[in-house]
Amino acid sequence: MSCRCTRKLTMAMSGCVIILVIALTVGLCVGLGGSESEGVREDPPKFTIDHESNSFVLNGEPFRYVAGSFHYFRAVPEAWRSRLRTMRASGLNAVDTYVEWSLHNPHDGVYNWEGIADVVKFLEIAQEEDFYIILRPGPYICAERDNGGLPHWLFKKYPSIKMRTSDSNYMAEVGKWYAELMPRLQHLLIGNGGKIIMVQVENEYGDYECDKDYLNWLRDETEKYVNRNALLFTTDIPNERMSCGKIDNVFATTDFGIDRIHEIDDIWTMLRKLQPTGPLVNSEFYPGWLTHWQEMNQRRDGQVVADALKTILSYNASVNLYMFFGGTNFGFTAGANYNLDGGIGYAADITSYDYDAVMDEAGGVTSKYNLVKQVIGEFLPLPEITLNPAKRLAYGKVEVTPSLALLSAEGRSALAKGDPVESTKPKSFEELDLYSGLVLYETELPSIDLDPALLKVDQINDRAHVFVDQELVGTLSRDAQIYSLPLSKGWGSTLQLLVENQGRVNFYISNDTKGIFGEVSLQLHNGGYLPLENWKSTAFPLEEVTVEAWRKKSGERALDAFLARQRILRNGPILYTGSLMVEEVGDTYLNMAGWGKGVAYVNGFNLGRYWPVAGPQVTLYVPNEILKVGNNSLVILEYQRTNKTANGEDLPAVQFDAVAQLDGQSGDVPLK
Repeated sequence: MSCRCTRKLTMAMSGCVIILVIALTVGLCVGLGGSESEGVREDPPKFTIDHESNSFVLNGEPFRYVAGSFHYFRAVPEAWRSRLRTMRASGLNAVDTYVEWSLHNPHDGVYNWEGIADVVKFLEIAQEEDFYIILRPGPYICAERDNGGLPHWLFKKYPSIKMRTSDSNYMAEVGKWYAELMPRLQHLLIGNGGKIIMVQVENEYGDYECDKDYLNWLRDETEKYVNRNALLFTTDIPNERMSCGKIDNVFATTDFGIDRIHEIDDIWTMLRKLQPTGPLVNSEFYPGWLTHWQEMNQRRDGQVVADALKTILSYNASVNLYMFFGGTNFGFTAGANYNLDGGIGYAADITSYDYDAVMDEAGGVTSKYNLVKQVIGEFLPLPEITLNPAKRLAYGKVEVTPSLALLSAEGRSALAKGDPVESTKPKSFEELDLYSGLVLYETELPSIDLDPALLKVDQINDRAHVFVDQELVGTLSRDAQIYSLPLSKGWGSTLQLLVENQGRVNFYISNDTKGIFGEVSLQLHNGGYLPLENWKSTAFPLEEVTVEAWRKKSGERALDAFLARQRILRNGPILYTGSLMVEEVGDTYLNMAGWGKGVAYVNGFNLGRYWPVAGPQVTLYVPNEILKVGNNSLVILEYQRTNKTANGEDLPAVQFDAVAQLDGQSGDVPLK
């Protein structure tokens, strides 16, 4: 189809234009994927483009890839090989992955390349499992990750930084990051004997900005390390802004899902206007979709997905299924979206990245997998691979003991990051060098001359539980656009706002800093408002190592009887501890039905945020790789409420199930 389109375009051109097109084609054959250095390379690139046949060429032979996205940071390292092997068994011949800057560079000058951050090990395993690799180093990746993968500390170091532009500070930091990242990956490039065939420059940039100076700089910065040993490419949403993401001498691709498959000819035409020749590529074909808290789980019909994939492949196009395996946003890594023009305010992404992908969150084969595999088998050979999926086990009910009140002196001593920071205005998370977790803001209330008087906050990012003398008086919320509540006379003297970061915006990046911004003010009798100043800001990072150190030190010590009986947590968050006895290790799901909102840890591993009262996700995935035979520790940090009955004497409890619940609000579901 693409060849016929090219012939029609050529026949319609005048002679002088044909000469220009030939010259352009020659330039593209030389230039796409990296510019020539002064010396002439003796050996031709191992992976390149044939612009006459509109195809990729690998080691001198025509090549087409059917890839699947799998982000190494969404599965524990011990599971990487099994996930990749399941993907390869479907017939995929390439794997696509992002590199997350913030994971590897969590603080300025600090780098992490171990465990889940061992990207080199992941890519080496992918090669061993017979995959070619499509590498997407960003530096911005979106991916429904906190801040689109950009480090939070950039906001502290450069408060007015303009991400993803030719801002000199931003480019300098990207340069430092690439100098750390790229040399580690060079041996894996196809031209150096590895299997990375393509390296992306930026990500869906045309829909964000049109800064060509930045794009050209990033192209050159990337090529400095790639050095024609792989093909440079871009990916852009097919719309009127595609040209803003196109970079000279870089191969252009597009992305679209089943909702636009009926427009496929128009989409290819848009791509051809930018790039007259070369293979057609859909770099993100969506077999599922992302989900936010407080909305229906996004599902896509498997047969419709398979039919759309077959249509794309019938054009001799290459394609990447995003996501083939989605996995999990462990810890505080899930991002958020914000788009007032599109009718969405702030909406945080759920912890699960199941995505209704081809494989499920635990890496299992689905009916969609079998349908997709059948289509791939019509175009590529299917390898003979025997799969050995992990068992999924239900461990049943586990009672948990209330063990630590977060806002108590002991809680602050155990989990706060240093002493409170005193300032006229509240300090942001970024000013406190805090990636995520909670910040407690405290100040003394003036005498209230109205009953009630309205407390008003200009902006809260993202959610605040409001206390007076550690008694809950209400909740403020960015996603619900609730920024005020009444305070009554005589409630107390110390105002406390406990603010939660629910995830930085990952799309349309616009410096989504966290905390309290603008004025916090109290209504006066004359109708005016009195700004409140002289704040203490206390950071609670809630990092795995800190929580686990507290648990090992304290054991399962119970709080006093009053706090232990609470169903609604009126005095602040409480940490609950419990023990899961395991006789046989398998994948399982922590069922938080009936609980409110919080974070859960198993054996010191942060499973992520839960919020079953909002839904649709009710369970948290627990990988078998973090469990052990015998006792396994459980810590739950609950912000709002437990699933105790109002007058029940039993301890609150959770349940470990063999099946995920991602499709509905839980309400007060009794545990078995």
